[in-house]
Amino acid sequence: MTGAESTVAAPVPLFNAANVLTAVRLVLVPVFAVTVVASAMSHSGWRMAACMIFVVASATDLVDGWIARRFGLVTSLGKVADPIADKALTGAALVLLSWYDRLPWWVTVVILARELGITALRFWVIRHGVIAASRGGKVKTALQILAITWYLWPMPDALAPVGPWIMGAAVVVTVVTGFDYIAQALRLRRPTR
Repeated sequence: MTGAESTVAAPVPLFNAANVLTAVRLVLVPVFAVTVVASAMSHSGWRMAACMIFVVASATDLVDGWIARRFGLVTSLGKVADPIADKALTGAALVLLSWYDRLPWWVTVVILARELGITALRFWVIRHGVIAASRGGKVKTALQILAITWYLWPMPDALAPVGPWIMGAAVVVTVVTGFDYIAQALRLRRPTR
């Protein structure tokens, strides 16, 4: 066997732990939505269930990415399905929270417009390079998850006012990192001399 033959990597199977976790997250989105709807018509037990499902689904996002990178299980399917699963989960949470008057609609519109816009931007520049998730993007995701969790959980009245501050921070970081990604995309699209 030559050195060139030994460096050829085996193809990554589509059915792997990272992709399974992404699929689980996608499956949890409608389950989460049903529990949020039930929580609007019932007692706080359903809100707790919705919050726990959201937290578990969000955790799969952290774990599937780590597994994919750590064990070389990155696939084209995973690159597409992972952000779709993320946007579906976050989008469902924000829309439902606004629908049931727990979160102002303008917050949902700003965050979803940014998320969908940056996803489209990534596809626009994909032939020129990849816009990797920045440290700010990771902070944005953490703040969004924390804020949504805060709104989902039946907080005591004394703690309820903290939620808008967390969500406000999430909105600010979401917008700022959105502009950073736009700048990165424009640099990638700039013709080289």
